[in-house]
Amino acid sequence: MNLIGLVPYSFTVTSHAIVTFSLSIFIFIGINIICVRAHGLEFFSLFVPSGTSVPLSFVIVPIEVFSYAFKPLSLGVRLFCNMMVGHTLLKVFAGFAWSLMACSGVLFLAHYIPLLVIIPLFGLELGVATIQAFVFSLLVCIQLNDAINLH
Repeated sequence: MNLIGLVPYSFTVTSHAIVTFSLSIFIFIGINIICVRAHGLEFFSLFVPSGTSVPLSFVIVPIEVFSYAFKPLSLGVRLFCNMMVGHTLLKVFAGFAWSLMACSGVLFLAHYIPLLVIIPLFGLELGVATIQAFVFSLLVCIQLNDAINLH
């Protein structure tokens, strides 16, 4: 879904927050269901690191619950921001070049400058889209591994 937006006249679905947040929340719910089915009440041991004393657990548990609850938010924000910024930058430069093409004289010739800037930006955005898909998948796999193996 990240790479589709690099095709002219297409749309990047992952450049919208609702899509990335929905995707990350559904994955988060699925991982929690898998964890509860596999471990039952031992699921709550995710929030208490091994070797933690009882007095210290009153401080650690709220921090761990807060951290665990914000995992889908951080996963969605990371993908959304990277996709939106890169694709928006490409569209701004393309629109600027298009506007300069509508002018005459020296301004018409100046439209080649933003077009030349678009070429390396396109390659950069291709790399970012691929890396973000990999990072999203990797983070989901890490969360799934934590849920299955409980630390």
